[in-house]
Amino acid sequence: MEKLNTYTPKERNAYLIGLAGQNIIYNIIGAGLAYYLQFTILIPAATVSIIMAIARVWDAFNDPMMGTIVDKTRTKIGKCRPYLIAVPIPILIITVLCYTNFGFFDPSLGGNFVGKNAAIVIWAAVTYVLWGMTYTVGDIPLWGITALMSESAEDRQKLLSLARMIAGIGGGITLVSFQPVALELGKHFARFYEDTEKVTAAAAGERMGFIVAALIFGVIGSAMFQLTGLFTKERIPASEKSYSLKENFSLMWTNKPFRQILLSGVMGSPKQLLMLAAMPLVTYYYASKNPTTALLYMVFLGGGMLIGQFAAMGLAPKLVSRFEKKDLYNYSNLFGVIPFVLIFVLYLIAPRDLVKPVYLVICFVLFTFGGATAGINTVLQSYMIADAVDYEEYHNGIRPDGVFFSGQTFIVKLTTAIATVISGMAYTAVGFSDAAIDELNKFIAAGGVPRLEDKYSQFMMILFFLVSIPRAIGGILSVIPTWNYALSDKEHKRMLNELNEKRHLAAGKEDNVE
Repeated sequence: MEKLNTYTPKERNAYLIGLAGQNIIYNIIGAGLAYYLQFTILIPAATVSIIMAIARVWDAFNDPMMGTIVDKTRTKIGKCRPYLIAVPIPILIITVLCYTNFGFFDPSLGGNFVGKNAAIVIWAAVTYVLWGMTYTVGDIPLWGITALMSESAEDRQKLLSLARMIAGIGGGITLVSFQPVALELGKHFARFYEDTEKVTAAAAGERMGFIVAALIFGVIGSAMFQLTGLFTKERIPASEKSYSLKENFSLMWTNKPFRQILLSGVMGSPKQLLMLAAMPLVTYYYASKNPTTALLYMVFLGGGMLIGQFAAMGLAPKLVSRFEKKDLYNYSNLFGVIPFVLIFVLYLIAPRDLVKPVYLVICFVLFTFGGATAGINTVLQSYMIADAVDYEEYHNGIRPDGVFFSGQTFIVKLTTAIATVISGMAYTAVGFSDAAIDELNKFIAAGGVPRLEDKYSQFMMILFFLVSIPRAIGGILSVIPTWNYALSDKEHKRMLNELNEKRHLAAGKEDNVE
């Protein structure tokens, strides 16, 4: 059999470094912005959830549009690389602008669009929408290029496994360190401010700390992201034909394997609440806004999650060689229910004492197990989307790499929008919003510990609820569409072998003509 065309180690490394950088940028916003808007500058929880939900829904449907543009792009360097070269600097600028607002929301004014509150809310909405659209320009080709860097399914799976691991490292480092760094910077900046009737020096310093942290992390992430466009190569030629936008929206539904993956992701949307609630949980329950303590707990508890994820992602290629992808995907979702239910049970048993060593160890183990199930699940989703691209090329002669990998980001964004609405409703239901947060922040600044106070027990409970029970529910719902998955591994292998034979035959004919 003719040798398959695949990426070099240098290209692989450039791709992975760039992916890590892109995920640093993602988590500056994905893990930090909601906290900043709601808990630092005090925009009401319901308003934050509406802003983020609308932006994410628009952004999700914008993804197939960008996927269509990518699939129609024809240049000497490929259809993905031009966007990967162009986007890092703009996304850096807009990332910082998301944190550069007009001060603090004032609950006493009585509305979102009264006085300065209007400017604060509108700026938050506009910059977040603009960020999402710009991020999409780089995100779709970043994942789409993985299907173009190699003809080998084995090499592609190795790359996707490494990609998920490295993305997890970049995003994980940002997740555990961005907020503690911002809080620590805020303590230093607070010295340059004075308490006023409405804003404390601590609050003003914290706001500036987040702006500077976004700039620092953004510069690092963008510089790394730039490497992917510069040093990778597309080896599978673009199809001569491409679908229109209307046809692509239809295609995302008519391709049965892809449709099942898409539905599974959407139905599993409650799982995204873990990311949204992780920072507030550590900040308010464990650390009482102390930067050093917050970092320690983020590293310990988040580290358990990351260790589990990386271990599972590293094992993914070996597991796939022994078991059906659909079985690994479905059972990882179901087994992931167990640790997250137990986390909430643990909180109900000892609502004030989870900082004690024995409970911390138990939580570490549960988060590690939960991370492992999430890790294998994430990798399998990428594998199955790549297989669905081959499925479409086999049946219809067109490779919708951009559109189908836009489906991966579509899932993340739409599910995040749904999860954001759920979190906003949950926070509002217990009154954990605007004026109440301002009061709690002042209580902490005066030396108080929220987890020890009965008056704040509902706030602490909702944080633990959001990182556990929805995640468990999402795991159960996720398997409904994929339980009878349409594309077996045996059938995919047969299709891919035929596709590669056709490509090499076509390439041989071109060489003979020349």
